[in-house]
Amino acid sequence: MPFIKLALLVINILTSLFLIGVVMSQTTKSEGLTGTIGGKAQSTFRGKPGLDDKLNLLTKYAAVGWMVSSVLVAYVYIVR
Repeated sequence: MPFIKLALLVINILTSLFLIGVVMSQTTKSEGLTGTIGGKAQSTFRGKPGLDDKLNLLTKYAAVGWMVSSVLVAYVYIVR
């Protein structure tokens, strides 16, 4: 059991660092409130996704992985 606790903690730390790196590598968009409400119409009509679209998708996956690993670490350390 101590090995599982340590492994989950290391996975949580690595996913945290990966998520921080992916978020920091994204460019800022100065669209303001108009881009937030209306979205970007030109991104839906392009063929291949660009770097920003790939980083957005990677950020979503990294955030889900971080949440899952955080819940598992909390369960192992608090409940067990």
